[in-house]
Amino acid sequence: MCRLFYLNSKEKINAGEYLEKFALISKNSKEYQGHGWGMAYWIDGERRIYKNIKPIWEDDLSQFGYTNRIVAHARSAFRDEGIVVENNMPFYDDKYVFIFNGELRGVRIKEEGRIGAEKIFNYVKRFDKGSIKEAILKGASIIEKKSAYVRAMNIIVADRNYAYVYSKFSEDPDYFTMHKKVEDNIVLVSSDPFPDESGWQKIENESITEFKCF
Repeated sequence: MCRLFYLNSKEKINAGEYLEKFALISKNSKEYQGHGWGMAYWIDGERRIYKNIKPIWEDDLSQFGYTNRIVAHARSAFRDEGIVVENNMPFYDDKYVFIFNGELRGVRIKEEGRIGAEKIFNYVKRFDKGSIKEAILKGASIIEKKSAYVRAMNIIVADRNYAYVYSKFSEDPDYFTMHKKVEDNIVLVSSDPFPDESGWQKIENESITEFKCF
């Protein structure tokens, strides 16, 4: 199971400083998060994608400069399979960036995708009739009904103006609960709070949270 991170800042920040914190919680996770990592980040409104098969804590995180928006994912491959950079998240298209953490068993949907997370992304987009938020809710609901068991299904989808955090889990709340830290000039979302930082709050299970960009 993976680790997720989202940042939106009113002012440009040094990406490496925050990625180092994300790398630390990934390295210290009770489940191994070293099967590669990736992120989307924006510089002057232009979206860039970066992926590396290294664990995030072994990469050079000083290379990304200043940004005001990040969507990052550290991967823990299901059954240690499919460990190639092409399977790293985020998955993305012209409109959306998608990251996922969870485990579904006995899923009875047909969709294109290299791995389960990409299939979920593509499946959710089927229901996008102008509101990706509604598409996430509808797609996730159908996936749950067509699955034997949903251990967890945590999703972050970002477009140009918003980010949506969907959280659903059936066990291990200490591991699967998402967290947020919202201040006047910055919004942070993470699978785990950053160590030694106050102001983090739990995101409610079975919820979707919308964050408008600054």
